[in-house]
Amino acid sequence: MKRYKEPSFQERIASAARARTAGLQQLRNKPPVDQAAAVAKAELRQAKEAAAREKRQKALLMAKEQKAAKQAQALEAAAANVSRQKPVLTEAEQKAARDARYLARKKRASS
Repeated sequence: MKRYKEPSFQERIASAARARTAGLQQLRNKPPVDQAAAVAKAELRQAKEAAAREKRQKALLMAKEQKAAKQAQALEAAAANVSRQKPVLTEAEQKAARDARYLARKKRASS
């Protein structure tokens, strides 16, 4: 049974040199970048980004408007609830009402 033979230092250097030259050859064979196409692609990307940004801003604005509408509804409901409640009397008004009840009770008792 044959054992695995590790490559020697010279073989590894030669392999690395071949890989390096192959990579450089691939870069040389690559077609040049068409400037017009690159500019058009960049403009398209910027237009898409602007459209997405505008869409996000509209969504945020709608969310803020909905939040403001909900707060307005809550305030209206609270105002309606307050108007249905009994009015809160001041201390002086409470004292006057208590005195009036006391006098009425005293009158009934004496009559």
